[in-house]
Amino acid sequence: MEYVEPTFCIANCLGTPVCKYLQYHRKLNYYVRNFKIIRDELGSQMEDIELQLKAELLHPMGKIPKKGVENWLAKVKVMIKEAQDVENTVTNGRYVCRAWNGKLVDKKTREMKKLLDKVPNALGSLVIDGPSVGLPLPTSELVGEKAVKDEIWQCLMQEEVSKIGVWGMGGVGKTTIMKHIHNDLLKERIFYKVIWLTVSKEFDVVKLQDDIASALNLKKDLDKAGDKLKRAAFLSEMLKKAGKHILILDDVWDKISLEEVGIPEPTSGNGCKMVLTTRSEQVCKYIDCKVIIVKPLSEEEALILFLNKVGPNIVQSPTLMPTLRLVVKECAGLPLTIIVVAGTLKGENEPRIWKNALKELKERIGKVEGAEAEVIERLKFSFDHLKDDKGKHCFLYCAFYPEDFKIPKNELIECWIDEGFIDEMDTREEMKDKGHVIMKKLEDNCLLEKCSNHLRWTCVKMHDAVRDMALSITNVNSRCMIQAGKQSIKLLKKDGWMADVEKVSLMRNSISRILKDRSSPQHQLLKTLLLQDNPIEKIPNSFFANMPSLSVLNLSRTKIERLPNSISKLENLTTLLLDGCQALRYLPCLSKLQGLKKLNLCQTKIEEAPEGMDMLINLRYLDLYVVTLKEIPIGLLPKLSRLQHLRFDEDNEKTSLKAEEVVPLEKLESFCGRFKDMHELNKFASSMQQCKSNFIKYRLQVGPSCWEHERDKFVSINELEFCQGEFIMLPTDIQQLDISDCHGLEFLVSSSSFSYSCSHPFHSLELLHLRHLPELSELIKVERLILSATFSHLKRILIWRCMSMKTLFAHWLLPNLQNLEEIWVEDCDELVEILGTSTSEDDQDAEKGSDAFIKFNLPKLRNLELHALPELKSICRKSGAMVCDSLQVINVSSCDKLKRIPPFVPLIGNGQPYGHAPPSLKITSSTFWWESLEWDDPNFKSVLQPHWHPW
Repeated sequence: MEYVEPTFCIANCLGTPVCKYLQYHRKLNYYVRNFKIIRDELGSQMEDIELQLKAELLHPMGKIPKKGVENWLAKVKVMIKEAQDVENTVTNGRYVCRAWNGKLVDKKTREMKKLLDKVPNALGSLVIDGPSVGLPLPTSELVGEKAVKDEIWQCLMQEEVSKIGVWGMGGVGKTTIMKHIHNDLLKERIFYKVIWLTVSKEFDVVKLQDDIASALNLKKDLDKAGDKLKRAAFLSEMLKKAGKHILILDDVWDKISLEEVGIPEPTSGNGCKMVLTTRSEQVCKYIDCKVIIVKPLSEEEALILFLNKVGPNIVQSPTLMPTLRLVVKECAGLPLTIIVVAGTLKGENEPRIWKNALKELKERIGKVEGAEAEVIERLKFSFDHLKDDKGKHCFLYCAFYPEDFKIPKNELIECWIDEGFIDEMDTREEMKDKGHVIMKKLEDNCLLEKCSNHLRWTCVKMHDAVRDMALSITNVNSRCMIQAGKQSIKLLKKDGWMADVEKVSLMRNSISRILKDRSSPQHQLLKTLLLQDNPIEKIPNSFFANMPSLSVLNLSRTKIERLPNSISKLENLTTLLLDGCQALRYLPCLSKLQGLKKLNLCQTKIEEAPEGMDMLINLRYLDLYVVTLKEIPIGLLPKLSRLQHLRFDEDNEKTSLKAEEVVPLEKLESFCGRFKDMHELNKFASSMQQCKSNFIKYRLQVGPSCWEHERDKFVSINELEFCQGEFIMLPTDIQQLDISDCHGLEFLVSSSSFSYSCSHPFHSLELLHLRHLPELSELIKVERLILSATFSHLKRILIWRCMSMKTLFAHWLLPNLQNLEEIWVEDCDELVEILGTSTSEDDQDAEKGSDAFIKFNLPKLRNLELHALPELKSICRKSGAMVCDSLQVINVSSCDKLKRIPPFVPLIGNGQPYGHAPPSLKITSSTFWWESLEWDDPNFKSVLQPHWHPW
């Protein structure tokens, strides 16, 4: 064995030239000395970076290390460990292995040098903003509550105060104050996480646990934790690991056990805090909070707030001021009632109206006892002054949702249409517009609050006191039963329902089954039944047998596998909502439901169109976004001639359509579907042009889906083989076009496809995505004289792997690109130029006679991304300059033949181009490419140098 190691060493050096071998052998000590110097330098740099990083992470909070810094430190730690192993090997090595040791040391030294060359810039920051500590909450301006806000803030800054209870009556402004504090905490970054949780009257431990987990992005992990006790243990550990955080529990009505929920006790030791808002002082004492009372506004503060909300015309009327002051006094200093009453009287400058309002308020308050009852009566004043009865119905409907629920506006307006609160109009879009008008009125009167629940959704919600007022009205004046969000586990038995009930909301509970009675429930007057978001698995077969008046039935997002046969008898049913019923496979015959206007089967598991669907002649809304659907019977859709909204799953090849199935639907306003082939899409697009249809939204597709649509009018074409002469015909008002993986397509528009009466193809197009089109040589091949508006609305263009394209934009298209914001081109092997050069003799002659730069005006261009373009030689012609002061990014990689950045001319003025660069410009590239650039004027490089950043 003693000969094995030397033999191995020699074998490892056999591939090394003799001179280098001898050098390694003779100069081993030199290599080792150099090795140690580099290793020590690398270790010192690592320590310096770690110290600086630690200091930067201490303040301000919410920062995280840059990814490059983290990666570099990780590599250095591994490298230093490997270096120690090398040193041990050399120290313990034999003389005969000197050459091999020298080679090993030299190799490791060079690896360490590479890391030293990439050491993070210690002059710059090593950290970036971390994941958001929270999102700002929309809120109104504070008036008199500022003193209370300052008091709460001071307590939060005191180390010894860990729990604060903000106590006051409903409508006094507790939530508004805490929203401001929440937003200020986000700005100051005092805590790693600022978590806002709305508890509400219908408190449920599981829901609160879910909300905390969602705020920590741990909802899926919590769902795996098990029962309530294990969930609490899991949450407690996660909150401890979350670092210094603050929990804001809004609208707490009853005592809460922090241990039961899984909230670790906030202490001065862990630096965590908790604030709750409540109407009960006992709640504050139970949780051992520092109590801060929110009192009503003073008369002066109340007057200032009222005048801010009622409008300038009223303020300028001295005859109204005495009555106005008395009206403000009747609002009792409560910001909520002040805002709502001011919203009701906004714009009213008739003294009699103000005097009558004062009289009404006094009479209302005189009829009741208790502060909470008085608040409700003041809010009823605003409700009663809604001039439109339909607006009142729309407002009261919001109380069908759980307390503090954020209601998506579009969903709410759809519900108003379903309920008949909005009159029938020629188009569904007109009805939606009317809904938005009503919504605006309710918001202006401060009966609904604006809020957001999702990036794409704008929502509204009811203040809990306003909802209490709405419930008091529904309980007195209408036959409604509202038990939404109560966490009930059983559907109320038939003797628990009012005999003459008309509307029932049991949405968002924990009802898993409906108890089977000997006889079906007798609800002859029931019109609306809302059971969505319950884990209902089965409905008794006769459940709907004695509900002849039922008009709206919502079973969305339940777990039912089949609808009972008694559904077939609901001849007055107008709305049947089953979206998100992911276990639903069977529907009974629908032939008798001829009054049905809306049927939503989105994301169910049905395999066939329900029997009798061809009889639904009054259907306006049909959603068949169903991946399991095997076919659409030929001839079915033309029978549904009143359809305004139609949607299919465009990924489901089995539901691909022929144009003749959809063209007869002349009232269609919103359509999502997949066509069998390009021929069918062309026929449909042609009919759209000829009929001058007014689609509000469409998503038309041929082939499998590839891109996410970002615009309302979208066409996607994927994985097709185009024959010679085959063309694309598109709707003239298209906003987004995505084409990918198509062979044989040479142009998007050519003279042969330009057969319909549109002088400006793509005049509405905003997004153009083209991917893997190997034969595409030009975007447009049509006489330019008729294309003066083509691409005039284009904002973004992304081109990837279009191997035959030599010029991105022909020169005659350039004047149309005034709205272009982003150009991304990648992997186009033949592309030579981005902005085309004129080839006509007239243009060339004109250019020869002028010494001035040709200006390429792209005033809104922000991003220019150029990657893997081996033949690219120019962004624009050599004698051209770009006019684009909005340009923020030029990112270049693997464009070795691109040797020139065009000079920039400012949007305003005629200054020299070499002395100008767009103010926010950042150029990113390799050092090699930057140093290889050729400059028309050396001054231009010095102008751009501060804007350049190496990878």
